Amino acid sequence: MTETARTYQDVLDGVDPSGLVDAVIRAVAIPSIGGTPAEVHAQEFFAEQWRTEGLEVDTWSLDIESLSRRPDFCGMEVSRSEGLGVLARLPGSGTGPTLAFLGHTDVVPPGDLSAWHGDPFAPTVHNGMIIGRGAADMKAGLVAAWFAVRMLKQADITLQGDVVLAAVSGEEDGGLGTYALLEALPHRHPDLHIDACVIPEPTDLDVIPANGGALTFRLIVRGAATHASRRTEGVSAIDKFTLALATLTELESVRNVQVDPLMQRWPVAYPLSIGTVHAGDWASTVPDLCIAEGRLGVALDETPAQARLALEAALSNLGKSDPWLVDHPIEVEWWGGQFAPGRTDPAHPLISTVQSTHQAITGSQPEIYGGPYGSDLRLLVSAGIPTLQYGPGDSRVAHAPNEHVRIEDIITCARTLALVAIQTCGVK
Repeated sequence: MTETARTYQDVLDGVDPSGLVDAVIRAVAIPSIGGTPAEVHAQEFFAEQWRTEGLEVDTWSLDIESLSRRPDFCGMEVSRSEGLGVLARLPGSGTGPTLAFLGHTDVVPPGDLSAWHGDPFAPTVHNGMIIGRGAADMKAGLVAAWFAVRMLKQADITLQGDVVLAAVSGEEDGGLGTYALLEALPHRHPDLHIDACVIPEPTDLDVIPANGGALTFRLIVRGAATHASRRTEGVSAIDKFTLALATLTELESVRNVQVDPLMQRWPVAYPLSIGTVHAGDWASTVPDLCIAEGRLGVALDETPAQARLALEAALSNLGKSDPWLVDHPIEVEWWGGQFAPGRTDPAHPLISTVQSTHQAITGSQPEIYGGPYGSDLRLLVSAGIPTLQYGPGDSRVAHAPNEHVRIEDIITCARTLALVAIQTCGVK
């Protein structure tokens, strides 16, 4: 066995399955729903754990008010009064590139509790899986990255470049944490230049070098109220909304006729969906107001401005064909998370390194494709940092009841990321 092979094997043998499972369970037990105090508690948890590992850890309070006033701010969909930045560093010799592992600690609400087999924030282990809100999306992935760094330390390997762990918040509703991290780095760590980044989001251990974008919108549809017994003398805002819904359904179809090759695996690569509808205030009154909120998918290489214009133009054209809407056009507001698309050059070595390393460990080659969802990838890519997603768990269960992740996949992810760090940063 060569010296390099022995080094790799020493690292792989250093994985701690029981410790890894325990860390995921402790992380998932923190109910870090976006905008709640526990969102900060989750950040504090990772900061404290990484200090215990002997890593160089920096934490700082986020000036949310100042950040949200910036013209390029990424948007938020929940109120926050506080936030915490967390960055840990395993220093190298200073002669190689720096690799970052970045993951978010915020989670979405659990939804209907009766659909869960147990308490979403009392994680359980069953049939080789950890079950709980945030298990797949994406605390298991962040823990896998943490344990990859632990494996490097325990193998007593000195890398040429640094390895950085970043725990961020606010990803689910816009990307506040990564936005704030990129804003803070030049001031807090002027010597730190991140050359590449892996986000261990739930990709089912496939390699995702690109994401479509996602823009949150609100439609305000106005009608004319009257007593329901005289409904023909009023105008139902719900009826006018149904016209808008048909128009948007057609727009989604048109926008998905031709898609980038990276996105062709998806039945609808750039979804356009309505998530909430609120109308009326009395059962026997024709409603004069309907407010609907939804999500517009943004194509790879399309700008958010172009996507917004497409939706606004479709509704404007609808208004020209309806007498009521001519004088009462549907209003469109863009609010909340505004995720641009993003992609890493498919020729970047990080992509082939992750793919080949995973294959060497498991014997199977992961697929490479684009994700139909927005993520922090686009913020890092736009800052000039080649980034991909690779992590345990399936995005199909990420926001669902009984969210889960396979323990075997978390271990595979940790082992893969450890070797990717060696190959990317180099050994002294």
